[in-house]
Amino acid sequence: MIPAIRSTTTRRAIQITCTLALLLTSLTARAQQSDNEKAVWKLESAYWEDVKALDLKSYMTLWHDNVLGWPYANSQPARKDHIADWISRYTDKGLRLQWFSIQQAASQSTDDVVVTHFWITSFWADKAGHGEPSTSRITHTWIKTANGWQIIGGMSAPIPAN
Repeated sequence: MIPAIRSTTTRRAIQITCTLALLLTSLTARAQQSDNEKAVWKLESAYWEDVKALDLKSYMTLWHDNVLGWPYANSQPARKDHIADWISRYTDKGLRLQWFSIQQAASQSTDDVVVTHFWITSFWADKAGHGEPSTSRITHTWIKTANGWQIIGGMSAPIPAN
């Protein structure tokens, strides 16, 4: 019995160490971000707040007219007229985004373009509050336009639950 406890304790210690290492890396990266990167990261949070509020009008303003994205739930890349289809896949089932957590992985600013990479953990639930959190990897490419920063490209991939 003791070896099982030790094994579980060791695994938990490794998980905590890895989580702390990711957090420290993320904090160091944020401290070195350009003003453009900081502005875009605020918009990444606004993006998810819009999804949570089902404010598709505001959500759509974040997308450039010439966007080409590939949400993991889509079989093909999508243009702006279908970029929000993934939200309908949840709401059509009676689910709403209850909460989300963004974990920055990396970002890079070059002139009027910022690329972000992050993990999003989201919890979509039915009216009774039932659901399962899931985590995805997301990449967005933002371009500075006369209308502000807008997403011109993106892609997402699910991270399977262990």
